[in-house]
Amino acid sequence: MKIRFLFILCISVFQFISAQTLSPNAQVSILTIGPGSSLNDAFGHNIFRVKDPLNNIDIAYDYGRFPFNEPGFYLNFARGKLNYSIGKSNYRDVRDFYKWQDRTIKEQILNISAEEKQAIFNYLKNNYKPENREYLYDFFYDNCATKIKDVLESTLKGKIAFHEPVAFEQKSFRTLIQDNLDYNSWGSVGIDIALGSVIDKTATPEEHMFLPEYIHSFFGIATHGHSKKQLIDNENTLYEQQNLKTHNSFLTSPLMVFFLIAIIILFVTYKDYKNQKRSKYLDVILFFVTGMIGVFLLLLWFATDHTATAQNYNLLWAFPLNIVLIWKLKAQKPWVIKYLKFLVIMMCLLIFHWVVGIQMFAYALIPLFVTMIIRYIFLIQYFQRSNSR
Repeated sequence: MKIRFLFILCISVFQFISAQTLSPNAQVSILTIGPGSSLNDAFGHNIFRVKDPLNNIDIAYDYGRFPFNEPGFYLNFARGKLNYSIGKSNYRDVRDFYKWQDRTIKEQILNISAEEKQAIFNYLKNNYKPENREYLYDFFYDNCATKIKDVLESTLKGKIAFHEPVAFEQKSFRTLIQDNLDYNSWGSVGIDIALGSVIDKTATPEEHMFLPEYIHSFFGIATHGHSKKQLIDNENTLYEQQNLKTHNSFLTSPLMVFFLIAIIILFVTYKDYKNQKRSKYLDVILFFVTGMIGVFLLLLWFATDHTATAQNYNLLWAFPLNIVLIWKLKAQKPWVIKYLKFLVIMMCLLIFHWVVGIQMFAYALIPLFVTMIIRYIFLIQYFQRSNSR
């Protein structure tokens, strides 16, 4: 009985050691997943792959898991307090999933020592423990891509030297985002409205690596700082996207929708001008919608932990106090004309901020901006005539 027990114990210990220690033939690689069809996967994804045929290991670790079904998910997301976590999957399942989504899969095998491979594997296993899994997500500075860089710099003791890729051009954070989106999509417009001027600053070369595609390009030419040897031993395309992305219908695009809204506002304003009257319903809608958007932007700026929503000059056109004007828009109020002139000045400041480059705004909103200025000028003249009678 004792012999049998010792034999089982030895086998168990051997299996435990084998499962924890990588063989000399093990590989650690970085997977870069191409963009998907929806907004949440439009920027791609990065994954660690640990492969060791001798120990029957082929595992994928990624830092892109989020608790979608957790109570309070949307509130935490809006407040900027959303925790992401590291995930662990069988590599084949990951590969099959992204092939099903028809997303390109590229692999970069790391040119590192056996000790360094083991250090990365140990780090990922320790990070996967329930008490270590979660981290506070930040789209620009702490996400599934930046974690790849952080893990390697930590386990390789900062011995990575990054170099600028050929034809590299430094861009602002906003441009880097919009390069991955159709400017005439609702996702693109929403981002340009919600995110402030802080993302219009030029990102440093290493800050570009908040996007998976730049993890791939920068790591592709990175070197070991001490020896100058290439960090990447080999690159492979494991799956190539088969179908090109289809564009959304122009008829339902933001540019078309805002153009139609602008036409309606211009038509009503022209009729009001010809008939010397004011369509109150139009002004109620205009000031209510712009005011509510302004309140939302203020909350994003001051009531959340989002770093990218600060200093948002969309408030120049979506002014929160417009809500108050709904009940005060009367000719007998002298300050109303001054307030309308103030709104025109705000729109001019918006144009100035755009031209100078302080903040870029959504191109699809241009028809709306033009008609808002025209409507404000009409209201100023209308109230001035009414008060002079």
